[in-house]
Amino acid sequence: MKRIEASADGRGLRVCVVDTGWNEFIVERLTKGALGTLRKLGVAEDDVTHVTVAGAFELPIAAKTAAETGRFDAVVALGCVIRGSTPHFDYVAGEAAKGIAKVGLDTGVPVIFGVLTTDTVEQAMDRAGIKLGNKGAEAAAVAVETARTLAAIKEG
Repeated sequence: MKRIEASADGRGLRVCVVDTGWNEFIVERLTKGALGTLRKLGVAEDDVTHVTVAGAFELPIAAKTAAETGRFDAVVALGCVIRGSTPHFDYVAGEAAKGIAKVGLDTGVPVIFGVLTTDTVEQAMDRAGIKLGNKGAEAAAVAVETARTLAAIKEG
């Protein structure tokens, strides 16, 4: 029996980090965490492309465009949607999640969902590195591991 396990070795991988300008004070922390983790896992700085889009709703199309270039082994999508008093949150968060998942399935490139969906700013800050770890850093680690696992599956 052959067993394939995730590897956290980022050397030689090319990664696109797509983040949002919306809720920038939170997303900036997620991005910093993601970029630092990619560096720590061995992804060369020249092999990382950082793209910023307006908001979470635009993440799927930017991720799809990046994935379809064939230049990236993984895409990390980072953003933050905070619930307000209108149903806007449900539409944006839901469509971002569906779109990001669809991009990965349609292209075969791992597209990692690193979008915070919280009820409050405090919850978002906690998940951006204040109390509960940095979800951007976690998303970057998952991107490296998933890219390596998929490559190993393809190699047989």
